[in-house]
Amino acid sequence: MPIEKLLRLAVVFPMIMLAGCTALAPTDERDPIESLNRAVFKFNEKADNAIFKPVAKSYRAIVPDPIDKGVSNALGNIEDIATVFNDLLQLKIGQGGRDATRVTVNSTAGLLGLMDVAGNMGLPKHREDFGQTLGYWGVGAGPYLVLPFLGPSTLRDTVGMSVDQVFDPVYSIDHTATRNSLLVTEAVDRRADLLGASNILEKAALDRYSFLKESYFQRREAAINDGQLAFPEFE
Repeated sequence: MPIEKLLRLAVVFPMIMLAGCTALAPTDERDPIESLNRAVFKFNEKADNAIFKPVAKSYRAIVPDPIDKGVSNALGNIEDIATVFNDLLQLKIGQGGRDATRVTVNSTAGLLGLMDVAGNMGLPKHREDFGQTLGYWGVGAGPYLVLPFLGPSTLRDTVGMSVDQVFDPVYSIDHTATRNSLLVTEAVDRRADLLGASNILEKAALDRYSFLKESYFQRREAAINDGQLAFPEFE
C-alpha cells in the first residue's frame, strides 16, 4: 500500500472508530475513547521499537551530521510553505511576509532549503499549522486521538493535518517511488531527531501514555497562544 494511503488511513481510522465507539466511564473527558487510544498507543510503541527506532539509530550512526542537518533544513523549508498559509489565516501578516521571504531565500540561495541562509539573515523559523489556525479561531480540540504510526493528535488537529498536506509539494509528486522515498526520508529524519527525547521519556514517565497526552495538550495550547500557557509546564 502506498505510504500516502497509509497516512490517510491513519487520519480516517480514528474518526470512524470515534463515530462508532462508546467508552465506559472515561476518567478524562478529553479522552472519551481512552481504551482504544491505549491500544493504538501500544501498537505504535511495538512498531517503533521493532522498526522505526532501529532505523533511526542506524540513520544517525551512518549519516554525517552536516548531511543530516541539510536534510532537516530541506524538510523544514517544505514545512514553511504551509506555515506561510497559516500565518495569513491567523492574520499574522507581518510574520507571514517574513516567512514567505524565508521560503524564497532558502529555496534559492539555500539550495532548496539545504542551508538555512534565511536564519542567518535574522529570519527565524516559525511553525504554524491548520490545527493551530482552527484553534486560533476558537475551534475546540475535540476528543484526543492516538493515530496509527503518527501518534498523539485530536480531532481538530487531525483535520488540520489533512489540510496542511495540500500545501506539501511532496504529496503532489506523481512518481510514486520518488514520493514515497521522500516521505520515508522525512519520517526517519524526524524520528532520529527525537531519539534523545524518547530515551528521557522511557526513564522518566511511569505512565508514558498519560505523560504524552498531557504533554501534547500543553504543547498545542502553547502553539495556539504563541507560547502563553494556561497552566504550568512539567518540571
